[in-house]
Amino acid sequence: MDDDFRVGAWLVQPSLNTISRNGTSTRVEPKVMAVLVCLSHRTGEPVSKEELLQTVWRGTFVSDDVLKRCVSELRRVFEDDARESRVIETIPKRGYRLVLAVQSVNGPVETKEDLGQAEKGGRSVYPRRLGRKAGVAAVATLVLVPGILVALNVAGIRDQFFGDKRPVIKSLAVLPLQNLSSDAAQEYFADGMSDGLISELSQIGSVRVISRTSVMRYKKTEKRLPDIARELNVEGIIEGTVQRSPAGDRVRITAQLLYAPAERHLWAGTYERDLKDVLSLERDLTQEIARQIRAKLVPQSQLLAVQPRPVNLKALEAYLQGKYQFDRVGQGFADEEADKAAEYFQQSIMADPSFLQAYIGLAEAYDWRLLPSRESAAIMESARKKIAELAPNSSVAALALARAKQDSWDWTGAEADYRRAIALDPNNVNAHSDFAQFLDCLGRFDEGWKEWQAAQELNPNPDRLPWALDLPGALASRGKCDQAIPLILRILEGNPNDGQTHLDLSDCYYRAGNNRGEVEELGKTAALYGHPEIETHLKQAYAANGYQAALRQWARDLEHLQTTKQVYMPAYLATVYGELGDKEKAFYWLEEDYRSHVSGGLGTDLWHWLITHPSLELIRRDPRYFDLLRRLGLPQSVGRARPL
Repeated sequence: MDDDFRVGAWLVQPSLNTISRNGTSTRVEPKVMAVLVCLSHRTGEPVSKEELLQTVWRGTFVSDDVLKRCVSELRRVFEDDARESRVIETIPKRGYRLVLAVQSVNGPVETKEDLGQAEKGGRSVYPRRLGRKAGVAAVATLVLVPGILVALNVAGIRDQFFGDKRPVIKSLAVLPLQNLSSDAAQEYFADGMSDGLISELSQIGSVRVISRTSVMRYKKTEKRLPDIARELNVEGIIEGTVQRSPAGDRVRITAQLLYAPAERHLWAGTYERDLKDVLSLERDLTQEIARQIRAKLVPQSQLLAVQPRPVNLKALEAYLQGKYQFDRVGQGFADEEADKAAEYFQQSIMADPSFLQAYIGLAEAYDWRLLPSRESAAIMESARKKIAELAPNSSVAALALARAKQDSWDWTGAEADYRRAIALDPNNVNAHSDFAQFLDCLGRFDEGWKEWQAAQELNPNPDRLPWALDLPGALASRGKCDQAIPLILRILEGNPNDGQTHLDLSDCYYRAGNNRGEVEELGKTAALYGHPEIETHLKQAYAANGYQAALRQWARDLEHLQTTKQVYMPAYLATVYGELGDKEKAFYWLEEDYRSHVSGGLGTDLWHWLITHPSLELIRRDPRYFDLLRRLGLPQSVGRARPL
């Protein structure tokens, strides 16, 4: 067992991978400890990067960034400043130097020559002490072995004697994995690995796992872990790195688990596999993390894939590109970005027709399109059926079925599947938010708000598209525009060119009585969707004759786009005419939406507008309104429900 040594006031224990001072111990990754040990052999002397890389990572591919991260971690533990080094000094263009003196706890530190002999014999690079007598070693063994067993918690012996002193972790966030590949263009790959790890960890039924949309804002952040933990309301944080080999066929993920409020290191591990075995890698890593936090995984029968299998590399590559593209929805034209993502997902499916994740991505991409078509509706429906076929007992399959039944107005079946999706995976934020919208649109606002709260716990920073748009609508429908508007403005700070968000803001301004703001946002919406002439029309109409004139101009322009098949928004058009007080026009466009759905499955969320939008209050006592509810299969009581 490697002996301990001191670096200044710190006690270093290589065998335990710990660095201690004043009774406080910090655990570091094995490779971080190996770097420190190498530097300790040459105290006061520069050690080149090449020597450190060859010694610590012998025979494996790594970049300088890996070494930099290890040194940065050591500096953090030693409370060292890279600009005014007291412990580890950077030698520009050469390497690093351990400044503080090293003192052996049990004997002299090996010399450089000893280390060289050890390398020839294949021994560890950790320092070993020489000159002990066999009798002393034997006695020391009798004393040390039980202590080591306790320290390492072999077979849970430490817990049996002293109890498990580790903090309880009931909530977890996975920060975006840092890309250590030499190619910066591999960011999409690193993001995909982060997403996969979050999806796997979400299967830990007893732990709340924060959604990817909330953690992505911390990519390359300088914030302290306690601050991140407080913002996300979590106890545990996973952070790490991902590296793809130059040839592209190997992947290595290094991760560490920390008790974030106290920045206490609990566990670290490195996993390396062939890229085709990446699903097994993620599953093994998840199971180890679950073991470290004493959590139980969801039964295997409920996971996305019962047993991880080798992945077709072309399918994986196309899928990761699709996910990366889909995450860009909201930075331009939503339909164009969703279509690009769908193309990648289709390529993935062509390469591997049984690749579940690609079907999930394809269904999401087409579900997001603002201008549906019969072809896209058919593809989305086919993808949902395939998800249910490939993972019949999974939460994603139940959610896909719920969405399909909702689209076909099977309200009872949809509700049952929403509940099943949440029961199978309580961390499925999409299941909570979709079910919340479903309940709201049925007039069950109290139940809906509970689901919104559950979704918000999993996504506490809902300011990233495309998922960010749900909560502002929920707040607005409850008359809380004072909360919805600041949230939408925050979303627009990161996505200023997203037309849908500007349209949502215009709706909030309508509900709040801000006519000028509503018209301005309608103009921005039109311009961002490629119709700057409509923005000009609105400005001219508002300047000449005020709000009502601008709104009538907006309705005329939308009708033109509708008849020329440039947009598909019949139910929304009904709300515009509702604002204008034109009951007959409102009914005309509601019926148009209904006819389109019955004849070709192209209807929008007609029932959503019909029940919740305040502009349609003028039709809610008309017999035609209740007849429409009947044809939709909705109870008459739904038409009288209002949010509190």
